[in-house]
Amino acid sequence: MDSSAIADRRQLRRKLGFWRIIAVLLLVGLGFALYRFFANDLPDTRGPQIARVTISGLIQDDPELLERLKKIRDSDQVKALVVSISSTGGTTYGGERIFKAIRAVAAKKPVVSDIRTVAASAGYMIAAAGDDIVAGDTSITGSIGVIFQYPQVKDLLDKVGVSLDEIKSAPLKAEPSPFHPASEDAKNMIRNMVMDSYAWFVDLVADRRKLPRETVLKLADGSIFTGRQALQNKLIDTLGGEDEIRAYLETRKVKKDLPIIDWKPEDKSSSFFWPAAASRLLNMFGYDPFVKGDALQKIMTEKLFLDGLLSVWQGAAD
Repeated sequence: MDSSAIADRRQLRRKLGFWRIIAVLLLVGLGFALYRFFANDLPDTRGPQIARVTISGLIQDDPELLERLKKIRDSDQVKALVVSISSTGGTTYGGERIFKAIRAVAAKKPVVSDIRTVAASAGYMIAAAGDDIVAGDTSITGSIGVIFQYPQVKDLLDKVGVSLDEIKSAPLKAEPSPFHPASEDAKNMIRNMVMDSYAWFVDLVADRRKLPRETVLKLADGSIFTGRQALQNKLIDTLGGEDEIRAYLETRKVKKDLPIIDWKPEDKSSSFFWPAAASRLLNMFGYDPFVKGDALQKIMTEKLFLDGLLSVWQGAAD
């Protein structure tokens, strides 16, 4: 066989290899699309139901959760909402937004707050949005209050011989500062802000629990309570769990046999399943030199979807 025939055969082999790669990627993409279509059974397509949303960990501004609550509010299939809470609190603003979103749901359908291990501070704020609050005997709740904390590193800087000079447009600009003790004016400014938010929190609890403001003020000294103590103080309505939740919903004409469906956050990671599968298939077909190991997945997940201008150190390949 002459050299030109050998060259032609090699060129043909390269072309066939290229189109094999394209075919594999298309098959993987099609398989993933079918998987998402058939396996991603959206909660609101499962017929009449009671939706359940779990709020745990640090509470903060959470657009995804707010959008989920909006979908629950607007779904005709959802007949009631259970908000399951396990949180020691978080930002006041985050709690405020979630509280208002839950109250928007409650304007159209019954809402029960289910206090699990703990729902304190902003966690209790969210629980107060429910039409009915259920907790365990030993659940922890309360801690009605607001706190503002800031670090103070002046003594450390003095020890290492570092100082910070500043020129400000007004004495209260950028106060309190971690680089020097706060002035009395700065402390008063922060104190007034904290107390205004605290008054808002107290009024919220008084309104939702139908308690005199003076009564709430006595409870709102930062104290935490067990579920039994919270019931005595009228911070919750019932001790129990799912049976008590269903019993309350039945009084709101929600059928007792409706399934409780968890409305979970969308799994963003699953969107990148196909690059990982594609890289494995390419290796199986013997194209490891073309795309090494998880390189395709890295390209798709770490490079293609990065946003904005970046300056990133790229470590050496293994």
